Amino acid sequence: MESLLNSWTFLNAAIGPLAPFVIVGTLGIYMMLLALPVVLKKEEDPFSKLRTGGVRLSSGKDVGGPAQIKLRYDSGSAVSLDKIAKYLEPEDEKELSESRLKLIQAGYRSKTAVRTFNFAKLVMGLGFLFIGLLYILIQPGELKMMSVILAIVIPGGIGYFLPIYWVERRRQQRQEDVTNGFPDALDLMLVCVEAGQSLDQAILRVATEIKHSYPTLSEEFEIVSNEMRAGKDRVSVLRDMSERCGVTDVSSFVTVLVQSAKFGTSIADALRVYASEMRDKRVLRAEEKANVLPTKLTIGTMMFTVPPLLIILVGPSIYDIYVNLLS
Repeated sequence: MESLLNSWTFLNAAIGPLAPFVIVGTLGIYMMLLALPVVLKKEEDPFSKLRTGGVRLSSGKDVGGPAQIKLRYDSGSAVSLDKIAKYLEPEDEKELSESRLKLIQAGYRSKTAVRTFNFAKLVMGLGFLFIGLLYILIQPGELKMMSVILAIVIPGGIGYFLPIYWVERRRQQRQEDVTNGFPDALDLMLVCVEAGQSLDQAILRVATEIKHSYPTLSEEFEIVSNEMRAGKDRVSVLRDMSERCGVTDVSSFVTVLVQSAKFGTSIADALRVYASEMRDKRVLRAEEKANVLPTKLTIGTMMFTVPPLLIILVGPSIYDIYVNLLS
């Protein structure tokens, strides 16, 4: 009993009043590290083979079923995350679909994108939390309870929300790239269609031509072209493209093409009208940015020019008044 009291006194002297929290947190992390190998080495459910239709031979090789038909090989990290997928993916189907759509719009189209995203949030949150804890431990003086809590919680929150900010920023950047390059892509598509090419050939040619100037939009058109050549319905392919891009202009373009195919009107006429509208819309966006520029320059001028000017003009008078009052 006396040894326990001496140990507790030593921990209080070394760590401070947060010794219980530090001990509980350390034990929790230790238990998580102990349980992680058990979770990763969890054996595969035998009934999953029946659901996928695959058969495992005595040599350990799978034959038949969808598991053998792969367009690309999975990495080792993805296989490891598959074993803890139920902890990294939301159970609600709607929430899972929304997360997957947001990641697709940000350019992450892999099957394990949602798991990797949630794993990154967990790891970075715990990592920044541990960094805050180390910062508290190396401080020479004794800090207040509120300062300690803020020094630990704020880095953890930053680490948790950093992947969310990164994905949202990348998503906005891709949408901006698609919006900027879409009018030029429509003009090229109109030229190809009027030259006698079909819509599928025009999309493929546009994807090739704008590959260096607008790589994001070129990638989307390449996906559309590949899906059409694979035999997928054109309407569903175009609607999938509008969901992946998340841009209003692309959604309107898809609606125009679907209505043109439904009512049997000329695709060239529809593209000509819509391309003209996109060019006008791009000019309006440029004018809007130009009109906002004087306001931004005024704010900068007020912040960086007026204070030095006031110091130069009014400063000597204030100094003279101060000297006269003292004398």
